[in-house]
Amino acid sequence: MDAGDVEYEPVSVKAVLAEMKDTAELMIDMSFSAVLLGSTEVAEEVLELEERMDVLQMRARMSLMMAARSPEDAEALAPVLGVVGATEKISNAAGDIAKVVIEEIGLPDALRAALPAAIETVARALVADDSPLAGHTLEELNLETETSVRIIAIRRGGDWLLSPDRDNHVYAGDVLLLRGVEANLAAVYADVTGTEYVAPDPVEPGIEDLERAVDSIVLMKNMSELGVDVAYGSVLYDSDALAAEVAELEAEMDALESRFEAWVLQAASRIDDPVSLRGLMHIAEATEVISDAALDIAEGVLRGMGTHPVVAEAVFESDEVVVRLEVAPDSALSGTTLGAQMVRTETGMRVVAVRHTDEDGDHWEISPGPETLLHPGDVLIAKGTRSGAERLEALTGDDSLDVE
Repeated sequence: MDAGDVEYEPVSVKAVLAEMKDTAELMIDMSFSAVLLGSTEVAEEVLELEERMDVLQMRARMSLMMAARSPEDAEALAPVLGVVGATEKISNAAGDIAKVVIEEIGLPDALRAALPAAIETVARALVADDSPLAGHTLEELNLETETSVRIIAIRRGGDWLLSPDRDNHVYAGDVLLLRGVEANLAAVYADVTGTEYVAPDPVEPGIEDLERAVDSIVLMKNMSELGVDVAYGSVLYDSDALAAEVAELEAEMDALESRFEAWVLQAASRIDDPVSLRGLMHIAEATEVISDAALDIAEGVLRGMGTHPVVAEAVFESDEVVVRLEVAPDSALSGTTLGAQMVRTETGMRVVAVRHTDEDGDHWEISPGPETLLHPGDVLIAKGTRSGAERLEALTGDDSLDVE
């Protein structure tokens, strides 16, 4: 048997789906960070994860085929297959973004100038022998609370730990994937590696049409990631409203991609090296694939097929949980803004959508900011760790959450 062959073995579909979700989301973060840093090392880690995703999706498909013993089973499991396929599409798209760096396809400097403001950087850090982190558990280090930098994955030898928890140790020789804002990440990177974190050089503004195209890429990236988050929320809560928002986001992405193409074509006639725009086109295409995959995840809900319990459980048990919490009348968040309560800083949770309830009825605010005002009855869709979800639960006054 070849080393790359995959044989059927009994596995938990729920566990495989949770790992696929975590892996795909990690790959999105890493691929854009590879572009930002111009890092072939980070890009190669993405491609290694893509190979692992290929194995995971095959195991999931084989297990689902074994579980379907009747037409009724097939109908119930069809949305699960849809989620498997969509998650694989996200993985492949992230791999395509990473290949832009590895194959040196070409990118305008303006893209690297725009990305730092749009993403939390993911850095690959090798734990030095004399690192103060070596030998300690994540609970002892308490990095996320102290620095807002999170260890999102650990590679030890050839094995990945995608869901490190407080009991996991950090050892010399481990490769850590750190995520956080650049200012905070630099100090943690220095402690881990014993070397200085080198940020990309700032780039001066250039051609106007190219700047517009780059701004579009950044917006497309944010919208596609938001679509994935909201899609997983829709299957977790079997929410028609959230699934409809995913469809709206995908339609807006199509329109944005058309404008992007026009700006790139206009910019191509005004720069010395139009070939440098190839990478930009590749990233736009991959980002559109991620948006389409988000719609595929929500497809079962949109078509009234509901959510299979195994998918909802997998989403809830994955590395980053998606939670739904309602603002109670006497809670700390009632009548104030997300920024005033420093929700992101205090809990580590990203609020990806808010459903407001007022005299005009229900309406969704996608990608709320610090100025978003909350009222009793508003529903938050947030993404983060289980411990962060518990802290956010306390702020909302909603005691219905179960993250144990």
